[in-house]
Amino acid sequence: MTTPSTANGGFPNVVVTALAATTSIAPDIEGTWKGLIAGESGIEVLEDEFVEKFGLPVWIGGHLKEPIDTHMTRLELRRMAYVQRMALLVGRQVWQNAGTPDDIDKDRLAVVIGTGLGGGERIVETYDTMNEHGIRKVSPLAVQMCMPNGAAAVVGLEIGARAGVITPVSACSSGSEAIAHAWRQIVMGDADMVVCGGVEGMIEALPIAAFSMMRAMSTRNDEPEKASRPFDRDRDGFVFGEAGALMVIETEEHAKARGAQIIARVMGAGITSDAYHMVAPGPDGVRAGAAMTRAIQTAGLSPKDIDHINAHGTATPIGDLAEANAIRVAGVQHAAVYAPKSALGHSIGAVGALESVLTVLALRDGVIPPTLNLDNLDPEIDLDVVAGEPRHGEFKYAINNSFGFGGHNVALAFGKY
Repeated sequence: MTTPSTANGGFPNVVVTALAATTSIAPDIEGTWKGLIAGESGIEVLEDEFVEKFGLPVWIGGHLKEPIDTHMTRLELRRMAYVQRMALLVGRQVWQNAGTPDDIDKDRLAVVIGTGLGGGERIVETYDTMNEHGIRKVSPLAVQMCMPNGAAAVVGLEIGARAGVITPVSACSSGSEAIAHAWRQIVMGDADMVVCGGVEGMIEALPIAAFSMMRAMSTRNDEPEKASRPFDRDRDGFVFGEAGALMVIETEEHAKARGAQIIARVMGAGITSDAYHMVAPGPDGVRAGAAMTRAIQTAGLSPKDIDHINAHGTATPIGDLAEANAIRVAGVQHAAVYAPKSALGHSIGAVGALESVLTVLALRDGVIPPTLNLDNLDPEIDLDVVAGEPRHGEFKYAINNSFGFGGHNVALAFGKY
């Protein structure tokens, strides 16, 4: 029996028709992309008061180039948590980039947006308010601002999506898992068109403190732009970088019928779990590699077809080695590898979506940006990591990897259109 795949016609052709993102390099995706190709970094010294107040051991990161709240009305600022405002802003961008389609069946339109923590800061703020002033000062809007599904909900309400509003929460793989679920929604016949991706909160003291106590963060405070060093022999941890990213995917038939510009193909997805440790990846990379293999299988491709891998590449000593092993397990060690966190840092629940968007752009433009700070490739990694300068080529098929605490593994297969 033939296994169904995109290539053999077992699954409908799904395409990407719009992209949007806000990052520490630029407030839009095209500006971010140009900056990455030019070798720019969004990481700098944090000027936030909390750094000195708490004596944090890490004082570098990447704040958004343009604050979200400059685009919000007073009512939106009062009613929405930060991740909801980010989702609304990027959602409006991606919907505009999709042509602001009105003449579509909203019963066949879905939203899938992942996040790591959702509106968690509102829980803390509301508790502090109640502790200091009593229950009567608790806002009646507190519940809707704390809901982790709130980001997806505000976008669903904005565009009138009625085929489902879904919120995957799987730590650092949330954004990629959202795209995987969106693809499955279409493949299973539950939607024709989906807005999908990931958003995350701003850099704050508590996450820095918590991850620092785990010794997961880089402490190269004197060299912010050189701190995130994926696959380098001297890597010492990740760096936070704020971001949010969304894309519109739909059946090729639906896209052509409405005259949409098609950017790339979403061809397959693989989701597995390590069952190894709460915060450490399986060191052998077997289950992460299985996610990549599944993405390739559902796409109807073979490992040799893969030209490019957008790596999760957090720059932690154990994480990068585990991913290199996973790439070898999947048999795609020949592919050109890029690690965007070297320039943009780690945006947790948004990062898988952001890096999926970058994967699509690499296929669209036939260029892979350089991985920054790769001075000495770890000999145990032994991959073809693009560094020094952009690499141009005819890249046809690519995999985006995302892995999260809890043992979550997500791989997405994209194809050039």
